[in-house]
Amino acid sequence: MHGSFGEDGKIQKILFDNKINFSHSGVKASSMAFDKNITKKVIEKTRVNYLKSIVFKTSEFNEKKFEKFYEKIGPFVLKPVSSGSSYGVQIIKSLDDIKYFFKNILKQKKLYKNHDNLIVESYIQGKELTVAVIEEDKRSRALEVTEIISNNMFFDYKAKYTQGFSKHILPAKIPDRIYKECLDNAKIVHDILGCRGVSRSDFLYDELNKKMYFLEINTQPGLTPVSLVPEQLNYNNINFTTLIDKLLRASSCQE
Repeated sequence: MHGSFGEDGKIQKILFDNKINFSHSGVKASSMAFDKNITKKVIEKTRVNYLKSIVFKTSEFNEKKFEKFYEKIGPFVLKPVSSGSSYGVQIIKSLDDIKYFFKNILKQKKLYKNHDNLIVESYIQGKELTVAVIEEDKRSRALEVTEIISNNMFFDYKAKYTQGFSKHILPAKIPDRIYKECLDNAKIVHDILGCRGVSRSDFLYDELNKKMYFLEINTQPGLTPVSLVPEQLNYNNINFTTLIDKLLRASSCQE
């Protein structure tokens, strides 16, 4: 189950209230992880480096506000505070992009009609990385770091779920220090949020400035033939059946 209701704590709350065991993260961890801003607040006292963000109401966006964002932080990424599968993610690289955005304002309002809050982050040109974390005997373990090279501007919905729209480099060809930092940070975020079963954290590596940024965590990562988690599991000699067994063993009725 993905997106709103599936991974934001709502279905988990129904199962918890009815004392039904379920796999993956509990009510609290699911709701916190689904909200990008809350996730950042939870990890702000850890050593995990992340992009600072601006949160605003969807009803408030207008051209002047976007121009102020651009003046303040330069090119930026716009996305819903709470959403999955890269829904609604847009990259604004210039003032012309802002003008084009508002020329299509009816389309934009339709895109975000079910999202009350949006988030803006600085646009970083870098390598897109991801790390799967699984639970084994009630202990979390970060698996590997995969670099994602998308045929599109970024790793969007089509690139995530369509064969041939992205290339995965496993293990990622990055400095050993950054590789270890990715693994450590994915485990830290998974643990501090109280995630369970399996999660996948996404990062950006700014090669020019040698900096790595945490982006978000997914508590219900895709398990399709083109998904990243099964690929990292296979690399570690863990087959799909074994993963399902681990998820079942880790399942509980957890708030």
